[in-house]
Amino acid sequence: MSQFSDLICFIRREINFSIKKIPIPDTPNYLYDPIKYALKGKGKRFRPILTHLVGRAYKVDPDSLMNISLAVELLHNFTLIHDDIMDKDTIRHSQKTIHHKWDISTAILAGDGIYTIAQLILNNVDRCDNQIIKCFNEVTLDICEGQALDKEFENSKIISEDLYLKMIKKKTGSLIAASAMLPSIYAKEEIGNTELYRQFGEYIGKGFQIHDDLLEITSDLNTMGKSLESDVSQGKQTIMVIKAYKRYKESWNDIIANSSKSELRINIYNFLNEKGIIEETKKIAESYFNKSRLILKKLNHINTSELSQYVNLLEKRTY
Repeated sequence: MSQFSDLICFIRREINFSIKKIPIPDTPNYLYDPIKYALKGKGKRFRPILTHLVGRAYKVDPDSLMNISLAVELLHNFTLIHDDIMDKDTIRHSQKTIHHKWDISTAILAGDGIYTIAQLILNNVDRCDNQIIKCFNEVTLDICEGQALDKEFENSKIISEDLYLKMIKKKTGSLIAASAMLPSIYAKEEIGNTELYRQFGEYIGKGFQIHDDLLEITSDLNTMGKSLESDVSQGKQTIMVIKAYKRYKESWNDIIANSSKSELRINIYNFLNEKGIIEETKKIAESYFNKSRLILKKLNHINTSELSQYVNLLEKRTY
């Protein structure tokens, strides 16, 4: 393994260890059992890892940096729990989703509880000021708006690529942006440079989500650790779906209507691959990762080598 890979593994272990140390009460069981269950899931921790890498560049106090990272990861888990309910997903982080293991009411309450714990952890950060709280709350609302757009777009035949990109900027890009911005704000970085971190994270977020859409077509459940068929069967919009419907409306509708559940993913993959849409989508994701690299060049007052390697990690991931 490379030195950077060792660093990522170390940060991920420290985050996982710190999550286990979060003092979660035992009762009422109805609330805290599913919260404990959610937090033991095998998440990839990409967002809090980014928080750590930016914080390292500014030599942020390790305890404060870890608390910011935990708040970011718990916010992410809160959004996933509610997203799984809306999308009727059954697997997340290689285990049953909360609403599938318990019920919808339990899952809603667990998500709300995790979000509240995230807020409490953030408020315990030494020298936590209003700008940090403001950033955290603004990104939460952005994610909600992105989720709302995602639901509005389901089964719509008039969604453009620009509208899709607006949606994923909010739903995915905003939290990745905040993951980079929060340690920058804590370090009292200049507003202009904090804005660069916003742009950096939003570009990564777009590349990440488009790459994720590709993996849901080309990967398998054991690798991804989550349900894969739900997005297609529920009419979710992706760059690939938008391109396929716009260019090959009748053929695309025929595949969706006449494929059995077991055949749907492979039929979609074969169609998108044959038409060159998969390769085209790969290039779009690559373009956003490259834009994030250009932003890093503007942050020339710090060492951005680890952040550059982080971009490479996300771009080349297979899970």
